[in-house]
Amino acid sequence: MAGLPGAARARSASPGSPPALDGSFLLSPLGGLMGAQAVLGLLVWSLIAATTYHLHAAYGWVMFVSLFFWILTLLFFVTYLLQLHQKFYMIPWPLVLMIYNAVATVLYITAFVTCAAAVQPTSWRQWDYNRRAAASVSTGGQGRAEGWGSRRGHAGGVLLFQFFSCLTMITYGVSTFFSFRAWKGLGSNAATSQVTDHA
Repeated sequence: MAGLPGAARARSASPGSPPALDGSFLLSPLGGLMGAQAVLGLLVWSLIAATTYHLHAAYGWVMFVSLFFWILTLLFFVTYLLQLHQKFYMIPWPLVLMIYNAVATVLYITAFVTCAAAVQPTSWRQWDYNRRAAASVSTGGQGRAEGWGSRRGHAGGVLLFQFFSCLTMITYGVSTFFSFRAWKGLGSNAATSQVTDHA
């Protein structure tokens, strides 16, 4: 459990003490990856929300996956940042985090593949969808967005949230790896830890 900050003092927090910020969690690999997942997940669902995703079931699935896991990632992030996981020490947090990251990775893979497969049938027919997707690539309202309603503008908008969806999927995969290592105790066994403790 060395991968999770504060794992050695898992039962040291008293039930009545106020939550304290854990700065070492932000510097840990899992903390950094959770922060990246929160930012990338926000980008994915906000880019999809800027389009008419409700007209296409495939993009609705991507929206569901990205928003659902963004909210859960924020909850886990706050739980670990405020050291609330120490107050509920009976829950196997490394195992819960590993399962969460593995499920998020698998569902982000399905969302990414669904989004990639849905680009071709919906790309060039609906001009309104193309226009709104192109608006997500706009330069913040300065002038007219390049490719307003054109194939190039729509492809840029769709490729943008596909790119961020792929990055988010990769961060969840890497988090699954680190969560697995934390759950397994980084590969150390009882004999090596006893030898180093008594030496």
